[in-house]
Amino acid sequence: MRVLVSGAGVAGPTLAWFLSKTGARITVLEKSHALFPHGQNIDLKGSAVTVMEKMGLMDEVRRYNTTERGTRFIDSKGQPFAPFPITDGSTASPTSEFEILRGDLAAILHEATKDHPNVNYLFGTTIKEIVSNDKDTVKVRLSNGEVQEFDLLVAADGQWSRVRKQCFPPEHVKVVHSGMYAVYYTIPRLPSDNNWWNVYVALRSRVITLRPDPHGTTRAMFTLMPCNDAQETAWLEASKSDRQTQGKLLRKEFADAGWQAQRLLDAMDQAPDFYFHVIQQIKMPRWSNSRVVCLGDAAYTSSPLTGNGTSLAIVGAYVLAGELSKLDDGESPSRALEAYESKFRPFVEESQKIPPFVPAIAHPRTAWKRWLLQTFVQALSKIVTTPWIASRLRGESHDDFSLPKYPIFDNESSG
Repeated sequence: MRVLVSGAGVAGPTLAWFLSKTGARITVLEKSHALFPHGQNIDLKGSAVTVMEKMGLMDEVRRYNTTERGTRFIDSKGQPFAPFPITDGSTASPTSEFEILRGDLAAILHEATKDHPNVNYLFGTTIKEIVSNDKDTVKVRLSNGEVQEFDLLVAADGQWSRVRKQCFPPEHVKVVHSGMYAVYYTIPRLPSDNNWWNVYVALRSRVITLRPDPHGTTRAMFTLMPCNDAQETAWLEASKSDRQTQGKLLRKEFADAGWQAQRLLDAMDQAPDFYFHVIQQIKMPRWSNSRVVCLGDAAYTSSPLTGNGTSLAIVGAYVLAGELSKLDDGESPSRALEAYESKFRPFVEESQKIPPFVPAIAHPRTAWKRWLLQTFVQALSKIVTTPWIASRLRGESHDDFSLPKYPIFDNESSG
């Protein structure tokens, strides 16, 4: 089977790793000329950890752990309170046991696949046009001018997938806006910085956080929920604009936020990375169309609010590869694509559920609401560390999704 994968982030290389075990020939396209270094924090949990263990990559994941000790809140005077430390096997902390930067995980996956004889990476290359997608093949014209045919095209090119746009009508892609915006970038680490995820809740629906990384720098993030239509319009328009416009808006909105806001704003222009995002989800009634299938964020963006996006990408890649491995030589992929969706969709839909009070509860507009939030998290931090509660939050790690068995993967040694 000849498979073309668009996107060399997390989902695409994971799929390539497993498909390479089946004898498939995989070409992975990446629009960038090189992998982006580092990125922001993501976490692995549940069945995604099991999949990474099957790949023999968990030692590398641990080696690139962000070193984050846990999560703690910062009060209006800049003092820490309400700590939620990581403890083995516990789910009490918003910090995962397996925290890693997105770019580091992508690099691990690329390193694990790039030298395989069945896998070929083409950087600085995209799909310019999908020429045809029928019962026999999917034919594409690449940005380098070549026209090539494949048995399957996998859209693993993220939330705003260009491949998806060419193959699925707009009404088949539901965008769910959370009402929240996020800006994050890397700043120099100071001696006073620590290895906690420090969360400062400002007034007027603003939050500032600082997180450690394993590279000697610090990860800064701002989040905001617009309080009125004019503010919403300004942030939505900025999300489609350039970095200079986005930075100007960020300075305007956070200059008086308090805590370390000024430090972060002063370091913004020198940051090697800068991401300005509308926090949204992607939902589709069907993930495939003939010989084109969507994977990861291209099919089911869950948003950072769930903390499940990376894990869904990894587990989804495993299931898709497993179902493709069951096909007979020369068989159409339709049976595998239907099985991938029927087995994985219920878990995806459950994972995308967000309580109606999220993320608003973490973005209080007034001092009174902030006091309520701080009182709640302070009490919660004490409750989850009491022996009786802690023992119930701690236990053997378990798969949140029951991974299907695929003999071709389970019987081979990892590596």
